[in-house]
Amino acid sequence: MTNIVQEPAPKYNYISPKEYLETERASDEKHEYFDGHIYLMSGASLKHAQVASNLMIKIGSFLEDKNCNVLAETMRVTNPSQDAYMYPDVLIVCGKEELEDDKFDTLLNPSVIFEILSPSTRSIDKGRKMMFYKEIPSLKEYFLVDTFSRTVFSATKQPTGDWRLEKISGDNASVFIETIQFHLPLKDIYNRTGIE
Repeated sequence: MTNIVQEPAPKYNYISPKEYLETERASDEKHEYFDGHIYLMSGASLKHAQVASNLMIKIGSFLEDKNCNVLAETMRVTNPSQDAYMYPDVLIVCGKEELEDDKFDTLLNPSVIFEILSPSTRSIDKGRKMMFYKEIPSLKEYFLVDTFSRTVFSATKQPTGDWRLEKISGDNASVFIETIQFHLPLKDIYNRTGIE
């Protein structure tokens, strides 16, 4: 695969969203796309994988008989301008899934996104990805789950279009996922991780 970069590349390496999708769909590895550049995704640590599993189990159980669904990091999402294609660690979609094309692999309408912070993705998840995610009209909540301590950062879209930021931590704290009206204790998110 050509033009894959770990750091921002010069503009002359630009590829179009269409070229990215063609390349990505033929690849055995996962890559994200930002402003014309492809970024190789790194593997996940055991703690990262355990947090993702905990989120899928707890949220999936809660949503079993509801009109929302929880999906893992294999589902790609894009924003309306299609200048970003990303793989959230965990996402919730409510109502009918809207997909970009007949390949059924790029979701247009996530309601809630979780990113699990790791040393290699921390600044990207808090910066660039957050900026692109906020452009998705259907997105109501964005959660950043730390893997150094039992801390979750939430961004919730307000009726004005602004985003309210909050830091959630503490032994008895829980994350309230407003979109699905679900309280998720931090102890359940961090179960079996060894993270205190």
